[in-house]
Amino acid sequence: MRKRFLPVLLLLLTPLRLWAWGVDGHRAIGKIAENHLSRHAKKEIQKLLGTETLPLVSTWPDEIRFYPEFKDTAPWHYVNTASGLNHDQYVQQLKAQTTPNAYNVLIKQLETLKDTHKTQAERLAALKFVVHIVGDVHQPLHAGHAEDKGGNDIKLKYRGKDTNLHSLWDSGLLDYQGLTYSEIAGQYEPQLRGRQVKTWQKATPEQWLWESYQASEQIYGDVPANGDVDYKYYPAHSELMKQRIEQAGVRLAAILNETLK
Repeated sequence: MRKRFLPVLLLLLTPLRLWAWGVDGHRAIGKIAENHLSRHAKKEIQKLLGTETLPLVSTWPDEIRFYPEFKDTAPWHYVNTASGLNHDQYVQQLKAQTTPNAYNVLIKQLETLKDTHKTQAERLAALKFVVHIVGDVHQPLHAGHAEDKGGNDIKLKYRGKDTNLHSLWDSGLLDYQGLTYSEIAGQYEPQLRGRQVKTWQKATPEQWLWESYQASEQIYGDVPANGDVDYKYYPAHSELMKQRIEQAGVRLAAILNETLK
């Protein structure tokens, strides 16, 4: 009986730094992406997913990392660097890291997804990781500072409960809305404009991470001195949160359209 509860125990003991956007955030990103896929990409994705959907598989990498055979995937969800870097320094550090992280793993998974000589199972796993990691790297604290573990070491109190800066941005702000993933996508989608979408989709993964890094610098600067996040915090930061989810959705669609063309 104890073995049945092992994944749950591991879930409770695992640092929150890996749960970017939570379940609803990741699935909202997958839902937005579905609406921007090319006809060909939709067909190719359906061949791989079968009865599954992008929103539902978007959380798979978080779900499987509690099992021994996937324990090495834990660092695949983030890229932490030093604070105070300019653009060129950041990109240089990003490309210089050789240990697995969200950036270099994303590049490898895209290569696997594109390679039709790979097995169906290999390409399916790659697709699921791509969907998830694109969401992860748009959460600013998944490109945060190495010295504080992406904000995990910055303790806060939010709505009367103990939390930390990373967890606040993973799910605290998103949960405050009280929406399902389909409602999140339904509310965010109408705000997108054609020219804006095309501009966002031209950006590279390096640019996505640089944007998150810059946003994280702003977020670090906005940490209240007493650690008490008050009622003003959500309205002050909700637009940034919404934009990063929107950008992740349309960029996921663009990179899948390109990879599967």
